[in-house]
Amino acid sequence: METRTIPGPRRARRFRRSMVTAGVLAATVGVTSAVAVAPRSGEHPGAVIAADTTSPLDPAQRETLERYLVDTYASLVAMTDEDTGLPADNIEGDLDPGARSAYTSPTNIGGWLWSTVAAREAGLLDDAAAYESLSRTLESVEGLDRHEPSGMFYNWYDPATGDRVLTWPDSGDTVHQFLSSVDNGWLAAALRIVAAAEPRLASEADALYDTMHFGAFYNPDARPGVGAGLLRGGFWDVEPPGCSVAGDYLGAGTDVFYTCHHYDTTVSETRIATYLGIADGEIPPEAYYASYRTFPDSCDWSWQKQKPVGQTETYLGIEVFQGAYPYRDFAVVPGWGGSMFEALMPDLLVPEAEWGPTSWGVNHPLFVRAHKEHGLDEAGYGYWGFSPASNPFGGYAEYGVDSIGLRSDGYLSDGVTVIDHGYEGCREATNPTPEFGDGVVTPHASFLGLPYDPDAVLENLENLATDLDAYGPGGFYDAVAVRSGTVAERYLSLDQSMIVAAISNALDEDVLKGYFVDETLESRLRPLMAAETFSATADLTPAVAADVTAEPRCVAGRAYVAVRVTSTGEVPTDVELRTPYGARSVAGVEPGRSAYQAFAVRAGTGAGTVPAGTATVVLSAVVDGAPVTEEVTAPFAARTCG
Repeated sequence: METRTIPGPRRARRFRRSMVTAGVLAATVGVTSAVAVAPRSGEHPGAVIAADTTSPLDPAQRETLERYLVDTYASLVAMTDEDTGLPADNIEGDLDPGARSAYTSPTNIGGWLWSTVAAREAGLLDDAAAYESLSRTLESVEGLDRHEPSGMFYNWYDPATGDRVLTWPDSGDTVHQFLSSVDNGWLAAALRIVAAAEPRLASEADALYDTMHFGAFYNPDARPGVGAGLLRGGFWDVEPPGCSVAGDYLGAGTDVFYTCHHYDTTVSETRIATYLGIADGEIPPEAYYASYRTFPDSCDWSWQKQKPVGQTETYLGIEVFQGAYPYRDFAVVPGWGGSMFEALMPDLLVPEAEWGPTSWGVNHPLFVRAHKEHGLDEAGYGYWGFSPASNPFGGYAEYGVDSIGLRSDGYLSDGVTVIDHGYEGCREATNPTPEFGDGVVTPHASFLGLPYDPDAVLENLENLATDLDAYGPGGFYDAVAVRSGTVAERYLSLDQSMIVAAISNALDEDVLKGYFVDETLESRLRPLMAAETFSATADLTPAVAADVTAEPRCVAGRAYVAVRVTSTGEVPTDVELRTPYGARSVAGVEPGRSAYQAFAVRAGTGAGTVPAGTATVVLSAVVDGAPVTEEVTAPFAARTCG
């Protein structure tokens, strides 16, 4: 593949449009198993399901996506100030420029930049128009107030003037200007894309990018004893009301005031900032493994949504609990709220599924599957795809699939129904199988699933448009409550730019990923992703498991307890049957076969009477070279014979 090197103090860029290939692995990451825990899949998770990013679109599907792209990009144009090139945060559904919001964010600006590149690639803009648009926006970005030691951008600007927003336009409340690690991550990502996609603007985009230092957010002591740290949510340069922590991670000589929280979960849109910090050498690679896949499997963490399954492994000296949440008949590494954009927004720009075939390559398609099964089967909405978006009944709300979110009260698909599965051994379930109400489906969430289930995505979107009138002049409206048919006739810049990126990648061989990735980023991130194996699996059939029945029986006036064990696992299993009246061991019971024993009640206890009791079965096998033991109990009722 021909490459062109574009000068820049940090990066040698590859100027190409195709998917990044497997060629640059500058390091290997050692993995050692620390603990084996049952149940686990009998087959390596990476072999159960893998990402299919090459599913061809037929001509009709391409035509449909091209139409969606034209209309969606039109909404972003309508949101963007003609003089500054800065997009508003949102606009009403009729695309009246007078209905633009009077504020924007670094993420919105980044989304507009990559959307303009995507529009050029699709032929919606010619080279001259795209250059003019990108140039205008970059010129305005260069003039925005920034935090000089870190080079980071504040969170809210007026798109008409570029001034910082000091009071909220609607309420007049004071804005305590904040510098967000994740919002700056998305703007920085877009600057990388512009520099690679438009060489005439590479020096301007690189100059902005090279002054953004993500080490300013990295707290090396966030997880004492772990050996790596985490990113803070962000900081204020003036002490705000409420909780903050003074510090100077950048070593600039002046304290800033950090959020009291860190971004500590792996399946999160915030990982884009960690990726950039690692790629630029300002955050150590060990930080990739410092975030939680799930929280630990103990009663101290039983506030989380459900009890995880998994095992502990070690990468670069960091012990990682490879937790996953069971959902229906598979298991997935959850997000904080179970929303699609947490899981899949970074995948718009980073080829995670390709680089991590046994981690992201397993989890991403399963996340899409979970959303589809929740919407169509579990909740019965008839439609699927859930992410934070406009509330059809007013305001903004967080939507997701509660069961695959870590947060105890969840991102709720209908806004009100909390699922409580309990936590085995720690707390009882209170609402494991609820009835769901007026589910809120967010079209951008469905678009994010295009690489993993394009047929289902396009069918879902067509149904939303035709059944629920969820399509307007700027493409799909932001959200729709599917049972009442209430539509949020509004467009959000962030959500529309995610749709543009998803369509662009689907139509043009992951073009935005190609522009985002360079050799340095690939060499520093790909080995980290490639080394890891998530506990996510498409098949939750445990390697060691059995159905057990125990019942009293009478033979010639004498009482017995009959125990039958049928192996439902995946490997030959040694079985020990235990009752108050004796025990029996059977070696090597094959999957699908049974072991049986009738235990006679001893004469001393009353040979004709069986009091109620419990039979216990101990299952033992070797799985992946490690011994695994499971214990199953079965109660039996009392019975009198004769």
